[in-house]
Parts: sequence; structure tokens; C-alpha cells
Amino acid sequence: MTAADPDHMAHALRLAARGLGNAWPNPAVGCVIVAGDAIVGRGWTQPGGRPHAEAMALAQAGSAAAGATAYVTLEPCAHHGQTGPCASALIAARVARVVTALTDPDPRVSGRGHAMLRAAGVEVAEGVRGPEAAELNAGFVRRVTQGLPLVTLKLAASLDGRIAMASGISRWITGPQARRAVHAMRLRHDAVLVGAGTARADDPDLTVRDMGASRQPLRIVLDPRLSHRVDSRLGASARQVPVWMLHGDEAPAAARDAWAAAGARLIALPDRGAATALRALAALGLTRILCEGGPTLAASLIREGLVNELALFTGGVLIGDDGRAAIGPLGHDLLDEAPRPRLTGIEAMGPDTLSLWSFGGADGGT
Repeated sequence: MTAADPDHMAHALRLAARGLGNAWPNPAVGCVIVAGDAIVGRGWTQPGGRPHAEAMALAQAGSAAAGATAYVTLEPCAHHGQTGPCASALIAARVARVVTALTDPDPRVSGRGHAMLRAAGVEVAEGVRGPEAAELNAGFVRRVTQGLPLVTLKLAASLDGRIAMASGISRWITGPQARRAVHAMRLRHDAVLVGAGTARADDPDLTVRDMGASRQPLRIVLDPRLSHRVDSRLGASARQVPVWMLHGDEAPAAARDAWAAAGARLIALPDRGAATALRALAALGLTRILCEGGPTLAASLIREGLVNELALFTGGVLIGDDGRAAIGPLGHDLLDEAPRPRLTGIEAMGPDTLSLWSFGGADGGT
């Protein structure tokens, strides 16, 4: 490893972060090509997962890639998909050295990209800023290795842990700065998930607004009986911004037909388990999900050990115990049984605060 490797890889990681929420089902990858002391090419995974970061950077570098060093946040792919392997493209461009942060856990690659490069005479250095790369692509790693997406649970609650008055009124517990931060979170996730109760009570849009978003996250409702009204905001806009409805066998045929006619994608689940829903979404390629559901869905995800990160927005207001709790029953009799996430950050949001908590490591485990 050279002295410049960590800095160039940090640059590549910043580029990779631009793909979060846009790149699924592929990982968000960044690539920087350096010839001498000059950066001659930069790229990151484009919306929908293609073109790949290496292809973007090589196109920008052109002939200057020959003899250069490529910094890639994830091992270059070695398999043929809709495009050829990135490892082959780097070899064809006569790149002299490739530095990677993380070995691709996808069994189609997993070491093969590095092996292809070495077999072609390309010098390879691995593991530069590996932990940061693992954290960045925790959702992709979790989907490939565990069949689950990374889940961020977002809660907006009062100082005493209430998300609404007894009447159900909740607008607004937090202020505009906190709400804007939620929109930024949506941008970095593939999808926003709510339960049927939240969908019925709030009639949400679940879109990113006033941030110049070029691509919206999927909007997903876990609604076993398809009880949410088709003439809702989600139903009215399903052809403009995709809506996926997760339902069970008990969903009436009329409701299925109505949502399908509105343009929603219907996904049938064999049971009501939160894990079943998340595994179905991972199988469809999703890597990062922001859950904005109510207390029932939040409790279900926590009980089943499916939450990786908690983003808790706390408004400077007191509601009292007649208000609605942020999280439903968890079923613990002893305090030792209660989950204890780790605080990873705290930030003032005008009159409110945002605290970030982790339930597991960078690999997305719990």
C-alpha cells in the first residue's frame, strides 16, 4: 500500500455514497483512476445499477487509464450480466494497478475479480479502508449474505416517547429541519416502508420533496388485507412513483384488482411475519429500507431482530401517557431482555434532536 492509497480510496468512497438509494439491486460503488499525481477518471454506480463505477471512470479517463492506478470501493465484477465484467474492462484499458476496499460477497465474484486481474499481470492491493466500505454497502452485503435488506427504523416522538395525541393528531411533533432530514434519509434508501395502520391514519406521500431528487424511493405498504384506500395519495400517484403492496391470502379480490388497476405492484406473502416481508423484498433486489411505520410495525421489526439502525427524532414537546406510544409491546418481562442499541451520533435539528443508534455491526447483523 502506498501513502496516497487511503486518500484516493476515501475519494472513491465519497463517490460511491452518491449511489445509495439509486443503485439497487447492485451495490453503490465508486472508482477513481489516478495517473501519476493526476486524477484522470471518476465514476460511481448509476441509477438502476448500470453503468458500473469502473465503466464510468474508464470512459472519462480514456487512453490515460493505461499504466494508471484504479481505486475501486468493491472488488470489480468477474461475471457476465447485462454488461461484461469490470475486471476485463480494467485489463483491456491496461490499468497497471487496482486497489480495492472490499471483496465482493456475491458468490459470482468473491475473489474472482481479483484473481482475473492478477492473472493478467495487474498489481492488486486489497482492504484499503475496508471497514468504511463495509459500512457503506452494509445493505448489499446483508442482502447477499443473509437474504435480508438493511433496515433503518425512523421514529419521530415527543420527549416522553409519544408519536401522537390520543386523538391521533401528530402534525407536527417535530419541526421543518427534522422533516427535511427525513427526506434526505429517504434519498439514501431504496424504499420507504409503512404498515397498514400508518397508511390509513396519515395518508402519506412518502416521496422526497424540495431536494431536487432525480429518482424517488419505492413506496411500500405492508397491508395483509389491502385495507388502505385506493383513492389515497399513494393510490393516486402509483403510476408516477412506484407503489408496492405486500398482502396476504386474505386480501379481497376486489382490493387486489383495484390496486393493480391503479398501477401498484402486488406482492403476495405466505404469512404476516416481518422477516417474511423483508426476505421477499431482498429477493426482489432491495438493499436498504427506511421504515416509517407506526408502533405495531416498529415493535414487530425490533422483536424479530430485524432493525439495524434507529433514527430517533425527538421533538421538544410533552404529550403524556394518554398519547400514542412510539413502539408497541415488545414482550419483555425483565429489563435485561430489553434491546440496548448503541448510540452512534446525535445532532440538533432546530428545536429538535436526531439521535442515531445501531443494533449491530457494519455487516448489518443484529
